[in-house]
Amino acid sequence: MKAAPTRWFGAGMPRSLGDWATLGALGCFLLVFLMPIYLMVVTGLKDATNVSLSSMWNLPSYLSGGGFAEAWKKLWPSMLNSLFMAIPATIISAILGAINGYVFSKCKFKGSDLLFIAFVFGMFIPYQSIIIPLVKFLQTINLYGTVVGLIAVHVVYGIPITTLLFRNYFNGIPNELIEAAKIDGATLMEVLLRIMLPLAKPAFVVTGIYQFTNIWNDFLFGVTIVPNPKAQPITVALNNLSGSFSVDWNVVMAGAVIAALPTALIYIFLGKFFVRGMLAGSVKG
Repeated sequence: MKAAPTRWFGAGMPRSLGDWATLGALGCFLLVFLMPIYLMVVTGLKDATNVSLSSMWNLPSYLSGGGFAEAWKKLWPSMLNSLFMAIPATIISAILGAINGYVFSKCKFKGSDLLFIAFVFGMFIPYQSIIIPLVKFLQTINLYGTVVGLIAVHVVYGIPITTLLFRNYFNGIPNELIEAAKIDGATLMEVLLRIMLPLAKPAFVVTGIYQFTNIWNDFLFGVTIVPNPKAQPITVALNNLSGSFSVDWNVVMAGAVIAALPTALIYIFLGKFFVRGMLAGSVKG
């Protein structure tokens, strides 16, 4: 007869030494994770005159907004730039990845495996190694210095990982389902639109969260491809909050909180769907 599972909340409590050790370890990890966030928020809420190493753990003496108002004023235009860049780039790269993943998973052809390896190899090309030819190419097609050019770069660089994610997910969908659709007269495109894409909602969630996070946090492409400060993403604007001779740490910390807020909210509200999507593509059949 199986023992009843340990209940952590409600009427039950950790019952063994191992349970208490696990709970203590998780509490320590949570504390270590929350310490930098606590420092960022507390420092951002303080006035510039009250920020020092000796009092960095102390709560603000009074709530005046600290550096958040100034940080928001300086970062808001760049946050819009990042949204206008990250959302289209995420959607486009996910759609292209879904099409590629479908082809590599269900439409095998001679050399498809080698071509798939070439696609995935793009994940391992360092950004720094292609900056110069990338800039010259964007200048040639008149997209250098524009948000559209930045979107195109992130779409191209996102295709390898999105292709891999969708290909692995589609491998778990039975081929008999596609064969039955073909017998009923469905074309390859109809199978993709009516069967594969509706079943790929978990993969879209995983890909969307992964791509949006990577694109939102990018700094290198933002600072090299878009030299105009008015069109640069929020990561570049956050870096520019640090002055050449002095740093208003309350503004910088408040800006870091603001810059991290969109991705944090995505993981808070969609984190469970991210885990489900990863698990959905991990088991075949």
